[in-house]
Amino acid sequence: MSSPDDPEVRAELVRRLERHLQNYLGAWPPDGPLVLVASPLRDEPGWDGRVRPITGVSSPSGTVVSVPPAILGEAETLRRTGGFDALVTGLGVLVGLPEERLRGGVFRALRFLADLEPLGEWVSPTDARLPDWLRPFNGEVLAVFDDTGHYAAGVGQKFHDPFGVEFAVGTEPDHRGKGYARRLVATAARRAYDEGKVVTYLHREDNVASGAVAEAAGFPYEGWRALGLPAVE
Repeated sequence: MSSPDDPEVRAELVRRLERHLQNYLGAWPPDGPLVLVASPLRDEPGWDGRVRPITGVSSPSGTVVSVPPAILGEAETLRRTGGFDALVTGLGVLVGLPEERLRGGVFRALRFLADLEPLGEWVSPTDARLPDWLRPFNGEVLAVFDDTGHYAAGVGQKFHDPFGVEFAVGTEPDHRGKGYARRLVATAARRAYDEGKVVTYLHREDNVASGAVAEAAGFPYEGWRALGLPAVE
């Protein structure tokens, strides 16, 4: 298993992340501080069958905001006249969500394969033992079940495109503090890497526990943020 200092793995993960963001957003890396790009994917259903009309990623080198092709001209006008603040308040109006504001959270990407003991079994997201929040996911779930067969912890996979998958992890209260989450995330990340994908991991800025899991499992904090409006049916 690679170490956090393995340069070949790190370089490969950088390439994969760039390829994923180029495909999913429409452009990456940003060629300026704030870039708008049109992508037909903004009009298509995502991993859960819902459309996400506005999405973006912000890094220390710049921000890319991806919009539906039909509103690119109006969005560019907002950017030119009011910058990022105008996009925060105005993009929702352009896509029929006038009450919504562009929101963000912490965006992390897999940077190394953590040396943690593998854990869990792969099951369908329709497995009756899983909690409801995992059922919409469009990839297998890596889960741990207790001695009675009840769900203890699991990692769900959101496949956004052929190149990138986003993880979400949850542990039942009675099983927290056992290290399940970080081992599950590291195990699932290893399989995704072996399958040629890069993994992303999003969480709220105030979710310290989720951030700690990410740090331990190969997703260091690098000052990146995910941006978007709520999904629509």
